[in-house]
Amino acid sequence: MRRFLGLALGVAIAWAAPATAQDISDDELLRIFETQRNAFREATESGMGRTRGLTLVTVEDVQGPTTAAAAEAPTAPPEGGEGVSIGSTGTAGLATTGLRPLAPATPTAPTPVVFGQLAPELQVNVRIEFAFDSAALSPDQKPRLEQLCRVMKASDIARFRIVGHTDAAGSDAYNERLSILRAEEVQRYFVNECGIDPTRLEAMGLGKRFLFNTANPRAGENRRVEFQALS
Repeated sequence: MRRFLGLALGVAIAWAAPATAQDISDDELLRIFETQRNAFREATESGMGRTRGLTLVTVEDVQGPTTAAAAEAPTAPPEGGEGVSIGSTGTAGLATTGLRPLAPATPTAPTPVVFGQLAPELQVNVRIEFAFDSAALSPDQKPRLEQLCRVMKASDIARFRIVGHTDAAGSDAYNERLSILRAEEVQRYFVNECGIDPTRLEAMGLGKRFLFNTANPRAGENRRVEFQALS
């Protein structure tokens, strides 16, 4: 049975990017990433698992973060979504949540991972339109990632996490598989087309666990890719 082991309760709403342009400047986006990084550091060093703007939440029964190297050969989800290859996982615990680089690993059973639940002003979410039952990133969606590419390349942030989220339609297993495949597809874009060092990136999928719009679980804004600056 799935459950959240929250170290504390946190709020979660987000900044969302439009289709072809961002609502904030590159400097402001960088400021948000730097604030995220500071929050992750403070939450970890405090021993409390939380700080202003961030709560570290242990999520059970989820595939752990994958590095870019582990995500090089994606498997598209078949009809119905079951049996999708998710890729490799890290081991459980704070040390494998992106707070230090992960080495590629062989596939394992789902294990608890630590997710950083960020407060409203600190979330960076982008709506990427994927075809139904697909993890392919189409050319018309790539402009949505261009600003993030510029800012991430120019920053001194060592580690970013790319998190796939879905709406509440479909089974838990299907949504989690699809969300990690889509996060890994975005991760490959940043490595292969943006030129970001793969050691700076990891991907994970959380399915429908952290909805953006809790009032309407099937709303389109719940289908998003979230970016976090971990270290």
